[in-house]
Amino acid sequence: MAREAGPKSASVRKAAPRPTSSQRKWLRRGLDQPGGKLPLFDTAGKRVSERTVRSCIAAGWAEPWFANPLKPDWLVCKLTDAGRALFEDGE
Repeated sequence: MAREAGPKSASVRKAAPRPTSSQRKWLRRGLDQPGGKLPLFDTAGKRVSERTVRSCIAAGWAEPWFANPLKPDWLVCKLTDAGRALFEDGE
């Protein structure tokens, strides 16, 4: 009697998520900042998309740093070690 194979999900690993172009641009800007601080605004002066910020936090590339008392709805973030690792191989 042949045994059926179990679900493959246990043996198949998900590929690590890759940042989008927008996410990479934002994350890269934290590399040269003290403590890895990520900017609230892009190079044109437009506020960085909350979707970009939250997706980078969810992926572990950025983390909230401190609360902004003047603008409590703005997330002040910094790079994590995982965020820095995205750029280690010269990308």
